[in-house]
Amino acid sequence: MKFGDGETGFSTEDFRRRAQSHVYSPDEDDYGDHVLNPKFGGWIVNRDLHEAAVLIPIIDRPGEATVLLTQRTEELRSHSGQVAFPGGRIDVEDGTAEKAALRETDEETGIAPHFVEIVGRLPDYVTGSGYRINPVIGIVDSRFTLDPNPREVAQVFEVPLGFLMNPANHKRGSRFWEGEERFFYTMPYGERYIWGVTAGIIRALYERFYA
Repeated sequence: MKFGDGETGFSTEDFRRRAQSHVYSPDEDDYGDHVLNPKFGGWIVNRDLHEAAVLIPIIDRPGEATVLLTQRTEELRSHSGQVAFPGGRIDVEDGTAEKAALRETDEETGIAPHFVEIVGRLPDYVTGSGYRINPVIGIVDSRFTLDPNPREVAQVFEVPLGFLMNPANHKRGSRFWEGEERFFYTMPYGERYIWGVTAGIIRALYERFYA
C-alpha cells in the first residue's frame, strides 16, 4: 500500500469495505488514554464516565478520501483551541450514539444528517477527563454545505486519509500533570496540531482498519 495514493488503499470505496468488514461488538475492549498510560489505567477506566459520541467524517473526495476535523474556539471552557471531531454528550432524547453524533455534527458544522452514511463504529474511547466516547464512522457526500457554529467552531478543515493512516505520522508526546508524566499521540499536519483524544481515536482507526 502506498500512503497518500487514493488508488491503492485510501479511496472512499476501499474505506467503506474496510469499515463494513469490521463489525463492532460492545464486548470488545475499549481504546483510550489508559493504553499509553497503563500506570493510570485503573483510575481512568474504573469510575463514573460521561457518555459522549463523535462522528469520524470521511469525506467522499475523488481519488483519496479526506477526514473532516474542527478547530474549537478559544472561548470554550474545555479543550479550547484544540482540534476535534464534531461531537458531544449523548442526550436522553438521542437514544443512540449514532443519532447523537449526527445531531452534534449538524449543530457544530452545519452538515445535515442526510449527507452522512453511517458505515460503522469503533470500540469506545475512554478519556482521562472522564468521558466514554462512542466513535461513529460516517462517509459524507462531498456535496455537503458548511455552516459552522461560531460559538464552538473556529474553523473546519480536511486532512487526507492517507496522511492520518500512515503510522510514520503518529508521534508520541507527553506533558506533566500534577507531577506525573502523561503520554498521548500527536499528528502535526502543517499548521494544525492534532493531539490527545482526537489523535488517539485516529490511531485506533488505523489499528483497526490499516495496521
